[in-house]
Amino acid sequence: MTRPPHRAPSSDRFDGRHYSGQGDAEYLELLDTARRMFEPDPEFQNLSMLYTPAWNGLVEGPTWNAWWIQNSYGTTTTVLPFLAEPFLTFLQNSHDLWFDQMGDGRSERVYKHYGGGEFHWVAPDGCLCDAASPGWIVYKQGDGRVDIHDWGLEFTAAGLLMQAELLLISRDPRAIERYLPRLERCADFLDTRRDREKNLFLAGPAANLLAPSYAGWRKPDGSYGEAYLAGLSVTTIAALDRLIELEKLAGNAARAALYGERRDAARRGLPRLLTDEGYFIKSLDPDGTKHGVYGAPRHGYFEAPPNHDAIAFRVVDNVQAGRIYAKINSIPGLRPHAFILPNYPSLDDMYEEPKGLWRFGQWVNGGHWSTCEARVVLAYYRLGRYEDARRSMKQLLTFARRFRMDNPLTEFGSEVYQPKQPINLCYDAFGPAGALLRGLFEYLYRADGLTLVPRIPPGVTELRQHDPVRFGNKRLYLSTLGQGEVTAVQVNGRSWDWFDGESVFLPSDRTPDAAEVAIGLGGAKPNRRGPVTQPRPPSFRAESESVWSEHLLPLRKKVQALEDWTRDIGQEQPYAAAHARLARRALEAAVERKRLQAEGRLDPLPEASRAAADQSYLDTVQRLADGLVNKLASAGALMNSDTRRLGRQT
Repeated sequence: MTRPPHRAPSSDRFDGRHYSGQGDAEYLELLDTARRMFEPDPEFQNLSMLYTPAWNGLVEGPTWNAWWIQNSYGTTTTVLPFLAEPFLTFLQNSHDLWFDQMGDGRSERVYKHYGGGEFHWVAPDGCLCDAASPGWIVYKQGDGRVDIHDWGLEFTAAGLLMQAELLLISRDPRAIERYLPRLERCADFLDTRRDREKNLFLAGPAANLLAPSYAGWRKPDGSYGEAYLAGLSVTTIAALDRLIELEKLAGNAARAALYGERRDAARRGLPRLLTDEGYFIKSLDPDGTKHGVYGAPRHGYFEAPPNHDAIAFRVVDNVQAGRIYAKINSIPGLRPHAFILPNYPSLDDMYEEPKGLWRFGQWVNGGHWSTCEARVVLAYYRLGRYEDARRSMKQLLTFARRFRMDNPLTEFGSEVYQPKQPINLCYDAFGPAGALLRGLFEYLYRADGLTLVPRIPPGVTELRQHDPVRFGNKRLYLSTLGQGEVTAVQVNGRSWDWFDGESVFLPSDRTPDAAEVAIGLGGAKPNRRGPVTQPRPPSFRAESESVWSEHLLPLRKKVQALEDWTRDIGQEQPYAAAHARLARRALEAAVERKRLQAEGRLDPLPEASRAAADQSYLDTVQRLADGLVNKLASAGALMNSDTRRLGRQT
């Protein structure tokens, strides 16, 4: 592996591009590596490689040409505070595939199943989906026995949560005005499934977030109906938490109160879904049968997602969170390869037998999903289980170093799903890296401000986060010094009084637009050191021609032309300039990769994988450049002569 040349010989100091500090240098380097995965990088697969010009957004993966809710959930919720343009636009355009085609109770959509069969669906108003692409949407889980599947209920709750979180962070009034009515429709649709007496949510087969591992209630006649799904309660409560804050931010007090009442009612129903040990079952049949009581003669498995999600999204208090974690930690088979499985042991209540794709450890029955791992890492941080988070990131690197960022992972999380591909890449796979970053400060966005909850591993005595996090138009640069509880805070060198032993509050009306937030822990005095300024890369024209291969040279010309053009309109088109800069950084990563290979500083890959990996860098630059040209041309920002000139650089 290529090690950054900035680790001190004493091994207790680390100075990286994204993180630096003192103490546990290995953890600091893991943080830096995790952050590198969200920018063009010469060594690791990264987020820019999932850009598609087809909708000027992100795609699930090279072999998955759509955008899924359940798969994107973990990565998106963890990385949102760190995303800047053009990734914000990319992500919103992908979300729009869901929201622009959401159910309205009137429009019919046709789904042609890959295994045969055609379904004509009129989805209820407010229903989101399993997956979507331009002109195509699947309102139900698209695999398995689609004919008996319920609508995408927990998909809708997760999509509501992600979009609400995005808006709470960006705080753009026009975007809130556009999306808030759609989010309200999602919430109203979910509430149609709430049993008013039990305050639990009824859901039929494959309406869960890791569908189709849930079959609902198997009735005495062998058919499948609705049962009370624990994950749907947990995810809906977490989504409503964010929708309530968004309504407050928009000045809609009555709507905030309405959703507050619904959330509180859903919370009152949670005890019915708990075992005596304090963890959540998977589901409760109308006849009282419980699914997911570990060790029971029937349905005696542990269901992980509703449990780790309840911790990660603060649906449960600290005491119950500790009980849930204790149960997770007591089941060795749940994490055989560091990554958590969705269930252990095998499910005995699916509508298919546990064999083939459905066998234990292969797919939705005990296979690993990084979207879940992202959420359990957030749970680890909340409970101070930093070694669990460390092991998760180190396990991710065993796949990342081989260009095998696949999902799901088979054989209980130890093998890739598509081994015949020379390399693998899926958006889900970035989830554990995103969670390693977000878990450090949690970032609780509310209508009136942002709460930071420092969760710094005990071995780290000093930490600096070089990249800003977003809070509306504000940019926050965070650092900590010392260990233990919060004892002092400075913002831009001045004493800050809004904190307690566990957290720091940044009111939206008092926080500077550029805020260096220095946090003292355990009596340490925070000190202002100023944001880190990264060196500007050299001009393409100043670089030696020897580094440009026959494949790279045409890309250089096209990217340079785009940069030259967007530089002139940067004030008017800041998104276009950011997109052009990303294309440049992607090209720089490709050039740097060639240098590192020539110097023998990259781990060797099998020949087929090496060729595919190298090509993926070129393809990324080409897609980013073509996508920007297409975007500008469709927006009327380019004259015909500009389009022809930029197109000729391909």
